[in-house]
Amino acid sequence: MADRRWRVAVLGATGLVGDTMIKVLEEREFPVSELYPLASNRSLGKDVSFRGRRQPVLDVETFDFASADIGLFSAGGDVSRLYAPKAAAAGCVVIDNTSEFRYDEDVPLVVPEVNPQAIGGFRPRGIIANPNCSTIQMLVALKPLHDAAGIERINVATYQSVSGAGKEAVDELAEQSVALISGRGPVKPRVIAAQIAFNVVPQIDRFMDNGYTKEEMKMLWETRKILGDDTVRVSATAVRVPVFFGHSEAVSIETRRKLSVADARALLEAAPGVKVLDERRPGGYPTAAVEGANQDTVYVGRIREDMSHDRGLTLWIVADNVRKGAATNSVQIAEILVRDHL
Repeated sequence: MADRRWRVAVLGATGLVGDTMIKVLEEREFPVSELYPLASNRSLGKDVSFRGRRQPVLDVETFDFASADIGLFSAGGDVSRLYAPKAAAAGCVVIDNTSEFRYDEDVPLVVPEVNPQAIGGFRPRGIIANPNCSTIQMLVALKPLHDAAGIERINVATYQSVSGAGKEAVDELAEQSVALISGRGPVKPRVIAAQIAFNVVPQIDRFMDNGYTKEEMKMLWETRKILGDDTVRVSATAVRVPVFFGHSEAVSIETRRKLSVADARALLEAAPGVKVLDERRPGGYPTAAVEGANQDTVYVGRIREDMSHDRGLTLWIVADNVRKGAATNSVQIAEILVRDHL
């Protein structure tokens, strides 16, 4: 059905990710016959731009999901919990960007460059889950290395931008920065757990009983499900940093078979969705604000042997968390869905 066009609902259309989903649909020329931007009634009166014209935001409470073929959801777990089953029951396949369904066995959790074959498992529930942004960029880079040498263990520290916590967190960083530069401190945190301007905060999401945060545990749970390998060990430390867009990760892996730096670089250079920027000179590596932001590519640099392990490698991974880490990944799933499964 290459010439078919599809009716697409975007829930959370006025948020950072929802707005970007609409932009990415247009940029990638997804075959949309009708776009339905949805939000709560608090957003009524707002509109969005798509293909050169403004479209009013519709109230999700009164929307008939039988009018849509595909739903791109990014309005929070509580909203998805309520509306995703309703949409699926009406025949609208939901691609959900929240954590609500990620760990359900009968809901595929998909990174198109890693496990596109999993998309076909959407039929029992009519829902496909989009992984956490940090998991997405890490696994796009690690998949070719896992295929070649088998990854036994991953140790990752993330440096996550405030946009990962939504528009209010972006505003908070801007407001705190202005206040502190102007000498109007101290500032009172509202969205991020502690002052984020000119600071780093080693907490994202709530603490679990084991001392890890839920954000850190997501990287373990999701990595195992996406790779289909429950033996992979993952230890994560997730940190919020004063960057507006783009997540960075320092990743160390241990493999079953020794993988040289040269072999790893060659595998990464051939991997879909990856660009290697790895020159051993000042500035010869990717950064979130310069390379990562506003791009759909996962950048990898600082590739080197881990001096603490005979079969270890260490890498630096950067990507735009709102685009590849959320909106673009969702649209890529939709592209495969309509091409191969609908």
